[in-house]
This record gives sequence, C-alpha cells and structure tokens, in this order.
Amino acid sequence: MSVTVSAEPAPAEPAGPPPSPAEAPGESLASRALATTLRWVVALGGALVVFGAFVMANGANPLQVYSDIWSSTLARGTSLQQILILATPIVLTALAVVVPARGGMVNVGGEGQLIIGAVAAAGVGLMLDQRVNGTVVLILMLVAGTVAGALWAGVAAAMRLTVRVNEAVTTLLLNYVALFVMQYLIIGPWRDPGQNGRIASRELETGALLPVLGSSKVHIGIAIAVIATVAVWVLLRFTTWGFRLSVVGGNAEAARRAGFNVRKLLLGALLLGGAFAGLAGVIHLTGKEYQLVSTFGANIGYLGFLASWLARHRPIPVLVASFALAAIAIAGDSLQLRSGLPAPTVNILLGLVLIAVLGWTTKKGAKP
Repeated sequence: MSVTVSAEPAPAEPAGPPPSPAEAPGESLASRALATTLRWVVALGGALVVFGAFVMANGANPLQVYSDIWSSTLARGTSLQQILILATPIVLTALAVVVPARGGMVNVGGEGQLIIGAVAAAGVGLMLDQRVNGTVVLILMLVAGTVAGALWAGVAAAMRLTVRVNEAVTTLLLNYVALFVMQYLIIGPWRDPGQNGRIASRELETGALLPVLGSSKVHIGIAIAVIATVAVWVLLRFTTWGFRLSVVGGNAEAARRAGFNVRKLLLGALLLGGAFAGLAGVIHLTGKEYQLVSTFGANIGYLGFLASWLARHRPIPVLVASFALAAIAIAGDSLQLRSGLPAPTVNILLGLVLIAVLGWTTKKGAKP
C-alpha cells in the first residue's frame, strides 16, 4: 500500500537529536572511555602482531621494523611535516564520506571528486595566475575546485534520486572518469613542453600557492581542514539539518512520513561531501604538487574513505584516523630503505589496522 506524504499530518519540528548511546544511563563516562580504549589497544596490538609475523616471514626483524618506522616518521620533524601535509587532504576526503554516511549513503568517490576539484582549480590558475593578483587567483581556485567537487558528486546524487542507481557504484566509477579527464588534459592541451618528457601541466606561479606556516613546509591547508572538521561536527550535532539527515540515515521511510524532504536532504549531503573532496584537491594542488601530474592525488581519496570508516563516520575522530593513516603511508619509504621490504608492504599494515579496528572494536551486543 502506497502512502502519500500529503495524507500525513503536518510534521512537528524536531526537538533535537535523540540521546546518543554515550548518554545511556547505568554506565559511567570513565568506564566507557576505559572500555573503548582497551578495545582499541587490543585491536591495534593484534594488527601489529599479525603484521610482525608477516615481516618475520620475509626475513626482517619486526621489532627493528617498528623501531625504524618510529624513528623515521614520528621522531623526525621533517617527517612530521610530511605527515601533516598528507593528512590534510585525507581529512577533507574523509569528511566527504562522513556527511553522506550520516544520511545512509556511501560515497566512494572522494578520489575522483578530489581530482576534478584540482582540475577545475588548475584551469583557473593556469588561465589567470600570470595576469591577476595571486591572492585573487587562489581564492578563485578554491571556489572553483570546491564547486567542481560538489557538482561531480551531484552526478551520482542525481542518478541516485532519479533512476535509483546506487551512489556507491556511480561514485566509484566516476573516479576513473575523473582520472581520464585529468590525463587527457595534461597529455593534451595543458601539457607543459618544458617538463623534459614528463607528463604534467605548467607549475602555478608562487602567488597562487597556499601560504606556509612559519619556516616549515606545512601550509595553511591543515588549519582549513581542522576548521572544516569542527564545522561538520557542529552541523551534524547541533543543527536541525543534521538531525533530519540522521533520521533519514536511520529510517528513510519514517523520515518521509514525518514530512522530511528526503530527496533534498540526500542531495545536500552528497553535494556537501563532494565540496569537501574538491576543496581537498585544490589544497593538494596549491600546497603540495603545484601542478597536475599523472599520479596526482593517488589513493588520497581512498585513504580518506578508510579514515572515515576508522572514525566510524564521526567528524572529530577523523582527525586522528587521518593522521594515523598518513603516518603509515609515509612509513612505507622507511620500510623500503631500512628493512629492504617493498614500499607497498605498508598497505598490508593499513588493511590489517582497518580490519582490526572495524572488526574488533565493535561493542559487544551492538547491532552490526
């Protein structure tokens, strides 16, 4: 039996978000924090033990490997800067997953939305950076990339809302389309002949690049990422829009019966997610790469996807998850240089950490 929205009584304004499990009575905050910490320690410890066995099977000393990873990444200032620079776009692409996930959608397209955002920004930059003030160009690039990322995600949203194509499929496939678009441009019309055979666009002028913090190589993109994370947290936790989106994610039919515009909420969530990924592309372009290359943004969108899942789609923990994933990714170089293991070996550690956290940190009795 079909139910029309107009037949339902006028919806009442939501009084606010429902109480979270953390507010449930009968369990103190300290005991919950201790239990959560123990689950994380056991999960991560288990992943490290399994990875250590793998390392040992390949003839390396796992303790020495972990020591090398620590000394070459977290204990070095230059490596910490590299981690922060890499973590910045990961945070933003993770937010591109967090917001749609609150509405029950799966955005796998952070990689493509990041690339399209960078392509749009590069188009503006290459056209204007030698003729217009650098600050103006940078602002225009940020706007162009953010809008482009949102529109790219909007393609998936439109297919979801009109012909009911699953957004996980369309966003994933659009990643490849975005990559091919970028490759066409840097091989064809945007290719810089002065790159000595290297396939890349021209480097942006200095004035169009993100400023750095002090004397470090860390750019202000990290501040933008933190501010965006806090903004998403406030949006999802304290606004009516965030509450309604959570209701849609919990039960879309109930939200529809309550009078919520489900289609508009889902469209807005995916557009906002795409905007964050597009912004990540601009920041990675103007803060790290300075030009489009064939490997631009490789795997950053997928790392953001993992970061969101590691954080269980919660905005603030995304910061920690992104930093951890960036550190592990940077550690790949030390594995190859100091332990003789191939750099992609670090991907095994990434996979083990993800499986451990998702599989072993679920609270007993929680619904899957």
